[in-house]
This record gives sequence, C-alpha cells and structure tokens, in this order.
Amino acid sequence: MENAEHILVVDDHDEIRDLLGQYLSRHGLKVTLAMDGVTMRQRLEKHDDIDLIVLDLMMPGEDGLSLCRHVRSIDGPPIIMLTAMGEESDKVVGLEMGADDYVCKPFSPRELLARIKAVLRRSSKPTGHPEENDSSDRLKFDRWILDNNLRQLEDDKDLVIPLSTAEYRLLSAFISNPRRVLSRDQLLDITQGREAMPFDRSIDNQVSRLRRKVETDPKNPTLIKTVWGGGYMLTAEVLSS
Repeated sequence: MENAEHILVVDDHDEIRDLLGQYLSRHGLKVTLAMDGVTMRQRLEKHDDIDLIVLDLMMPGEDGLSLCRHVRSIDGPPIIMLTAMGEESDKVVGLEMGADDYVCKPFSPRELLARIKAVLRRSSKPTGHPEENDSSDRLKFDRWILDNNLRQLEDDKDLVIPLSTAEYRLLSAFISNPRRVLSRDQLLDITQGREAMPFDRSIDNQVSRLRRKVETDPKNPTLIKTVWGGGYMLTAEVLSS
C-alpha cells in the first residue's frame, strides 16, 4: 500500500473509528486513527503524507470545528466532517470553516468511501481546470493575480492572501468561467462533486467568505455579483500574467 492514499480518521467512538479503519483499509486506503484533537495534531505532525481527514464534529475536548479551523490555518489536507443527523447549522458552519464535505450519522461506510474518493479526485486536480482555458500558472483578474502553483492571491500592491482549499476551488471555477452565470448547483458540482440539498446554503456561505477577500466592499460586491434567480458571476476579464 505504498502508493495508497492516506486517510486520518478522527472519532472518539472506538467502535466507529475501528470499523471505519478496517473498512477503508479493505478498500485499498492507508488509514491512521486518532481518538481526539490532541492525538489528531500529533498524527499530523508525525505523518506528512496524509491526503484527507475524516473528522467527527462532536468530540470531548477540542471539537471538530476548532480542529477544522486549525487544519485550514496550516493549509492541511481536505476534510470530510461527520455530523449528527438533522444538525443543518453544524453542516453550514463546518463548510464555512473550510470542510470539503460532510456525511450525516448514521451513515453507510460505502457512501463515505464514495465521498472520500470524490474529494481526493478534486484535490488532486485543481477544480475549475484553469489550464483548459489558459496555460498560465498566474492569472490576472481585476486587481488580483491568482497563483495556481502556490494557490494564493496577490494584489497590485504585492499583498499576499492565502486561500483555503474550498476558496481556491471556488475561485478557480469563476476564473475558468468569467462573465458567465454559474448556478448554485453548478458550483456545488464543480467544487464539491454533489448536488444541492434543500436549504443548502454552503455555496452562498463560501461565496461570502471569498468576497471578504477579493471585494473592496464585500457588502456591495462588484467583482463576484449575485444574479438573482441565476447564481453568481465573475464580472472581470481573466488574462495571463
């Protein structure tokens, strides 16, 4: 399993953690287990090859949201959050913190495996595929330059703005489709590989978070505009830099 993707499973329930470890291992994945936030941080320090984290939201001590925020702050691997059934607010907050997807408990290990594979596919190839429209590793729009190698933004005053994985994928989708209206369903499919669920506001929240980084006035956006009844549109022209 030298070339297998490495999954870190973080859950305080021994039975769930062990069963997931066994199931994912049987399907060709390398698995490391952690019972809480302290152990998770230790595993991340010890293993630099972790490709994805399956992270339980509700745990004693440091909870999943705080741990998700930590992983995003160090530009860590993608995260699939495990949440309690029906806790819509937890799902939204988790996605706002930078989780890449979520699965509701109780869940099917088969569904989780499918979501893991989908997230791994997206993270291995920048979503939006800007290379299909332009071969440049640096793309200019408005006063910004997106560096696709470093996955960060630079403004016209050389200020560097780091992007989370979710923010980078969303911005890449807009840059690959400038001046084109993208619906919420399209953006979810491009960035997360899934369809919108009823009352799913995850894309709206991600757009709001991205606007806080790229708009001069996020409350009155001009760069990423809302098209009522349609979705969102990047208004700027995209050029090689």
